[in-house]
Amino acid sequence: MKNLKQLSLILLAAIAFVSCSNDDDATDNPVPVNEEEVITTLTATLTPVGGGTEITLQKQDSDGDDGPDDAVITVSSPLAIGTTYNVSLELLNETESPAESINEEIEEEDDEHQFFYTASGDVATFAYLDFDGDGNPLGLEFTLTTADVASTGNITIVLKHLPNKSGEGVSDGDSTNAGGETDVMAIFPVVVE
Repeated sequence: MKNLKQLSLILLAAIAFVSCSNDDDATDNPVPVNEEEVITTLTATLTPVGGGTEITLQKQDSDGDDGPDDAVITVSSPLAIGTTYNVSLELLNETESPAESINEEIEEEDDEHQFFYTASGDVATFAYLDFDGDGNPLGLEFTLTTADVASTGNITIVLKHLPNKSGEGVSDGDSTNAGGETDVMAIFPVVVE
């Protein structure tokens, strides 16, 4: 009986020792958490090459894409037929005061982000003007060239986090093989006249 008690104590001590072991990988080297950006406002400023009236496309969602409030979409005016615009994007988190610019974070993590642009109704085509450190498209700046005929359609702007930039067609702006997660998406109804 005495041997059974000693054996039980040894077994109990061994179990306690194993369960209290320190897992260095889990406690001393935690995996850094990269929290998703809160983007409440996306503004695209279109400046006609050669001069003309500046146009803004804006999506404003006071509580971000995941909140219950609907986004407000505005387009300041129709786009001109057969015109190339230089476009710059500004992304803000307006849940902070003052509003926090998200552009800086996107630029710092340019290898982890890429914007994608599509147009329905053949209203426009796009070309990237800025690139990450590896020469892959980023897309905070781009050109938008409108159709040579009057038309209507939608321009969609999508920001992907951790896209596969080496995926087929991704460097040309095709998000089909990009994967990743969508940080923000905005759909703007536009008129070209």
